[in-house]
Amino acid sequence: MESTKEQLINDIQNLLNRYDGLKPTVINPAMLAFMDRETLLQIIHSLLKQQENCNKDNEAWVQQFKSL
Repeated sequence: MESTKEQLINDIQNLLNRYDGLKPTVINPAMLAFMDRETLLQIIHSLLKQQENCNKDNEAWVQQFKSL
């Protein structure tokens, strides 16, 4: 089942608001409505990749203390 553009926009907003303690991001759907489905999927992929990289960086940082 394909996601609608509205659902993809909601997914982007949810990814941006994934971390507690940060001011919530609210996206006006009209700002992204002009984008096609593929572009929205690319944004989601980019956000997921950034979060994955951040998690790897955090893991490496924690590992340095384990070796002390």
